[in-house]
Amino acid sequence: MDKQAIAIEVVYARADKQKLLRLTVPQGTTVRVAAVQSGMDAHFPELDLATAPLGIFGKAVAKPDERVLEEGERVEIYRPLIADPKEVRKQRAAKAAKNKAEAAEE
Repeated sequence: MDKQAIAIEVVYARADKQKLLRLTVPQGTTVRVAAVQSGMDAHFPELDLATAPLGIFGKAVAKPDERVLEEGERVEIYRPLIADPKEVRKQRAAKAAKNKAEAAEE
């Protein structure tokens, strides 16, 4: 018995280039399998689809090898972070505190 097919999208974006691919995959396809089947790594050679963080409609998927896709969902392939957001906030807060202390001394 054939599995019913569903339509999905797979997207990836860099600052200079974006790509959206529409795919038809068998029902029961996981997020990771859809990303690999998309062939997005042919357009972006730096991508490692076997380990890349993935999400659906802006929400990270904790277990992309287990999460089964539904009709119309958009799989998003995420880039690694350049800087840790927590560390950036700490540095910004420290700089603001230093500036405030210097202004109080004047």
